[in-house]
Amino acid sequence: MRKLFPLLSVAILFSGLSLVVAQDAKEVTITGDGVCAKCALKETKTCQNVVTVKENGTDVKYYLAANAVSKKYHGASGICTATPDAPVKTKVTGTVEEKDGKKVITASKVEKAE
Repeated sequence: MRKLFPLLSVAILFSGLSLVVAQDAKEVTITGDGVCAKCALKETKTCQNVVTVKENGTDVKYYLAANAVSKKYHGASGICTATPDAPVKTKVTGTVEEKDGKKVITASKVEKAE
């Protein structure tokens, strides 16, 4: 019984911390020019959606994390045939994090922008 109480306390503490971290990841919506990182930008070895957004006068690239939503949009939108001069206007809703110096958005919704 003495060993059970400290273990229970630690479990409750860590479950509370994970809830706080999950709440910090807020969804954002970005709208910009969508192209393929492999086909148009020649930056990756595999196809990946990239949305370039103007922020404070500079271009910021958001790389879409590979999930069912981004893969479905990649095939349906014509991203692979888009070029930097003729991109696909794209609107993405999801959570953003930084990985290896790049902004990566995990999309919950992707659609063509008007």
